Amino acid sequence: MFATELVIFDCDGVLVDSESIVCRILAEEMNKLGMETTAEELDEQFSGRPAQDCLLEIETRFGGPLPDHYFGNTERRIREAFHAELDSVAGIEDLLDHLLQINLQSCVASSGSHEKMRVTLNKTGLYEYFDGRIFSAEDVSRGKPHPDLFLHAARTMGVEPQHCLVVEDSIAGVRAAVAAGMPVVGYSTHPVRAPQLEKSGARVISDLMAVLNFL
Repeated sequence: MFATELVIFDCDGVLVDSESIVCRILAEEMNKLGMETTAEELDEQFSGRPAQDCLLEIETRFGGPLPDHYFGNTERRIREAFHAELDSVAGIEDLLDHLLQINLQSCVASSGSHEKMRVTLNKTGLYEYFDGRIFSAEDVSRGKPHPDLFLHAARTMGVEPQHCLVVEDSIAGVRAAVAAGMPVVGYSTHPVRAPQLEKSGARVISDLMAVLNFL
């Protein structure tokens, strides 16, 4: 019997390779409005956090409400880029297939909206792995780095926090898992991000199949 009874996956950056696309487009649209930034800066600042929190920070930086065309342009460009470029994270299908083979439960708990996850998980062919077991920051009052979302997912799945294993790629997500009392693995292929994840409380891996070492 496994000590781990449930593996909780973040979505963006763990299941689907979407963060680089979103940060690139956000940076380009912010630069058009005079907010000089880069995709790398936004990835560092916003990774793993609810969209509403990120929007509030952008509006603070802009000095007020953003113009309507910003939202239209940004949403359209992200949607088009997802359709053209989005792919699953390398190795995730092999890991999910293995979890099915050993009959270990899994679910998704993401800062992204349910609508966004329907798009990204369907586009990458991963939706069927998690249908009915997808949790969003929309479902709780506080998103990551607060523990609410992970605790909600575990409670719904009927598993105690100490028997969950969280797979995250963001500092906010790792902190949320630690606050929830859950062991957490930090996935990163970036040498700068990895030490930050470890410092936040994660055991860091660069190959998703290494998750199996922590069950």
